[in-house]
Amino acid sequence: MKTYSSSRIEPAEFYYMKKLMKCLIVICIATGNLYAANAARLDLVTPQNKVTIYYQKSEVKLDSIAAHLLAADIELVSGYRPKVSDNISGAKGNIIVIGQVDSELIKGFGGKATDPDLKGKWECYSLRSLFKPTKNISNALIIAGSDVRGTAYGVFAISEKIGVTPWYWWADATPKKQNALSINIHNFLSKTPSVKFRGIFINDEDWGLQPWAAKTFEPETKDIGPKTYSKVFELLLRLKANLIWPAMHPSTKAFFHYPANVKAAELYQIVIGSSHAEPMLRNNVDEWDEKTMGHFNYLTNRKKVDDYWESRIRESSKVNGIYTTGMRGVHDSGMEGVKTIKETIPLLDTIISRQRDMLKKYVNPDITKVPQAFTAYKEVLDIYDGGLKVPDDITLVWPDDNYGYIQRLSNADENNRSGGSGVYYHISYWGRPHDYLWLATSHPAHIREEMTKAYAMNAKQLWVVNVGDIKPGEYATQLFLDMAYDITPFEKPAFSSTHLEKWLATIFGSSQSVSMAKTLWKYYDLAFERKPEYMGWSRTEPTTAIDFTEYNHTYYNDQAQLRIDAYDKLVASVESIGAGIEINHKAAFYELVAYPVKGAALINKKFLYRDKAYLYAKQGRMSDQTYASLSNDVYDKIVAETKFYNTELAAGKWNGMMDMFPRKLPVFNLPVFDLPKANNLPALRALPEGYKNADSTSGLQQFSLPGFDRWNKQKYFIDVFLCQNVTRKFAVSTSENWIKVSAGNGELKPEGLSSQQRIWVEIDWAKAPLQKDLKGNIVVKADGDQYTFSTVVNNGLVGELANFKGHIESNGYLSINATDYSLARNTESRYWNVLNGLGVNGKSLESLPLIQSPAEGDLDTLKVKGNPAVEYDFYTFHQSPADITITSLPTYPLNKNFEVRYGLSIDGGPVNIFNFRTFGRSDEWKNNVLSNSAERTFRVQDLKSGKHKLTIHMIDPGVILNHIFIDLGVDQPFYGSLAPTYQATPNGK
Repeated sequence: MKTYSSSRIEPAEFYYMKKLMKCLIVICIATGNLYAANAARLDLVTPQNKVTIYYQKSEVKLDSIAAHLLAADIELVSGYRPKVSDNISGAKGNIIVIGQVDSELIKGFGGKATDPDLKGKWECYSLRSLFKPTKNISNALIIAGSDVRGTAYGVFAISEKIGVTPWYWWADATPKKQNALSINIHNFLSKTPSVKFRGIFINDEDWGLQPWAAKTFEPETKDIGPKTYSKVFELLLRLKANLIWPAMHPSTKAFFHYPANVKAAELYQIVIGSSHAEPMLRNNVDEWDEKTMGHFNYLTNRKKVDDYWESRIRESSKVNGIYTTGMRGVHDSGMEGVKTIKETIPLLDTIISRQRDMLKKYVNPDITKVPQAFTAYKEVLDIYDGGLKVPDDITLVWPDDNYGYIQRLSNADENNRSGGSGVYYHISYWGRPHDYLWLATSHPAHIREEMTKAYAMNAKQLWVVNVGDIKPGEYATQLFLDMAYDITPFEKPAFSSTHLEKWLATIFGSSQSVSMAKTLWKYYDLAFERKPEYMGWSRTEPTTAIDFTEYNHTYYNDQAQLRIDAYDKLVASVESIGAGIEINHKAAFYELVAYPVKGAALINKKFLYRDKAYLYAKQGRMSDQTYASLSNDVYDKIVAETKFYNTELAAGKWNGMMDMFPRKLPVFNLPVFDLPKANNLPALRALPEGYKNADSTSGLQQFSLPGFDRWNKQKYFIDVFLCQNVTRKFAVSTSENWIKVSAGNGELKPEGLSSQQRIWVEIDWAKAPLQKDLKGNIVVKADGDQYTFSTVVNNGLVGELANFKGHIESNGYLSINATDYSLARNTESRYWNVLNGLGVNGKSLESLPLIQSPAEGDLDTLKVKGNPAVEYDFYTFHQSPADITITSLPTYPLNKNFEVRYGLSIDGGPVNIFNFRTFGRSDEWKNNVLSNSAERTFRVQDLKSGKHKLTIHMIDPGVILNHIFIDLGVDQPFYGSLAPTYQATPNGK
């Protein structure tokens, strides 16, 4: 079959870094070549050579800052701190020269010192190695920038080359010590960044960054002040970013409250912006005083509001800034004084016009030269769609829905605007339906999918990511900004996992980066199914109490236990890797890997153990109290891990940074138990998988296990457990030699989990007779108690299935991954493409290409049968009604021209059209974002036994299919991922 990558561009993995690394090859330099710009080795610190760093002295201080930071980086690696100077007249030996391409310092080395294509570019740099450029200089590395930030990016590229990552300070990523330090340099010119303005929004800082800065790092300010922001700005430059939306919660003073904050941004040449709710670089939460200034209402208090904005514009007129236009409430709320979109639009039009007049007066008479942004966040998107005309030169910033799904992107008309468009994205969020402020679990493949989509739809002017407190979102921040700097390698879906592995290798080395990456990838997979913060099945705004999870404990091999086992495996992997981590990497490993994985595992166990405690109490198990204790113990372990993070990790450096219960939501609380009591119970009971009556007091002693068949080769469990405070031995026997059990006997004791044992039942297919309805039983005996479990096994030869290539029913249902199709029918212009790494089972299927406008007829729902489609052949053993549920990722229409639709037909019948678009913050949307899934179910009233074909027809681009569940009467709910039922042959992809 024909498949396509998600872009026609052939990706070059990690393009600019790969290009640089490829060039770092030692080439012998011919004797007497006095002015060559070929590949060369530069000794930075050796017994014979000690490099000196020179920069161009100017009013812009970033060259000096970068030069001194590079010297500190070299010292961090080698132990020797190079001299730094702005006077090159006495230079000798090996030197590094830093400056803009048009600076006198760089021009003094002649034309071969820079790339001829460097001038005039945005934030680019070139590297040139010069041999004997003067009599006294042996070797010179010239780092030249097209502008001041480009120069800094070039400097920090060298820092990375010697092993200093951007996270050396923020994640304690200590580089490997090298007594002799040399680098290999080749002529290199960086690409223009993919996105012009790239940055972060520090938000919801009340439980991490602000208390840490106020009490630990910057107590002299008692706030996030210039000392903290200087560290943030350095990090941004090392990540090749250029923009900050400063912290703005009530716990933090406004950015402009401390003049040294603004000065720090100037020193580091960071562009200052503000969030969607903060027009004109104002922080309304801190700076608008309703008592003295009145209501923040433009209808009733226009002069005060205008004066408020005008004073900041006047103050910031020389600042390198991007001005947010428009108006919302004081904080994250709608505009005051208006009730309908119809009355809001003319008022907002007046407000934007007035703001632009102020900008022309104080910043630049040519308003098109003043960077401005309009963020269509929450209710503002409805206002924009209602007809608001945003001036052409203002950048439209499209937000996600706070949960990683971008709500809208530009159509062709919007892409023709001179201001272009951008994206505001979240990897951390406070709000309904539930916060995720504790652990950073946004899936790399999901971030990649959304942001490459944004780029494909021409959102290239500004990308901002809400990073919360920065920690523990280190990797997601790196990933987002790496994509913003160079999108090319990410256009290949598989690069997500490659990027994670490479990032870990830069910090911990390549020997353990593969195992770490696999561990973290599984951590992201599990959280994509359900984030740790959502495991209480509670809500916020309004806050609701915790509830039982939706994981099935009694069927599908015990979904809850499988999740516990998966986390246990992750924690074991973390412990194994951690045992081999070098001492200088221990802190970084704990921050980036151990604490997040352990924290996620523990909070999952807290609630899954709680489920089991209540379920098993109803069954009368002695183990119910044990599970309650385990749930409570988990809480104590989270407390202990968090205390270590804050007080012992890195000698207390991060004290106050990690809070295990941000906003004190119910999900973080110590569980409280009021377990039910079951009376009149026998000493020992045994129950089969699939038994739905939770109460064991029914007195039944004969049960049936779910059916087995030769294709799916199922295994099921029987739980044997004590109901009284006694010790009991039991024996397990089978009526047939082809029935296998995991244990033939056992002894149960009332202490802890020794009071129960799970017996697994399978079929030995080599011994089982070739019959359709084989019958047998398993007997569990203990003293006078006996429990019998009948089995029905299908080991018959079905002629229809001899050459069948499709999916086969398993005891009343089929579970099919969307990528496991039997046939894909694509065209040259429209096609289905596999997204590796994305979705609850690790792969998804996307309708492509991503386009601004549909071709004629593409969206005609009356002609859907002619569209590209994927077909799924499947087989059922019995006649029944069927509920066919298609699960997709809850994405949004690409732009105003599209919906999120697909067509579905059975056995060539009529096509049913489904649209999973949601509006606002409806209950459906809430369920969708909490589960990363959107479901649509099609009912077939009478599905005959035998062969069938399910066809999903493409309609809109950007639809991402994940899973298909065909319920033939299984009557067993499940949550999240489900193992696929048997597929006769793979589709060969």
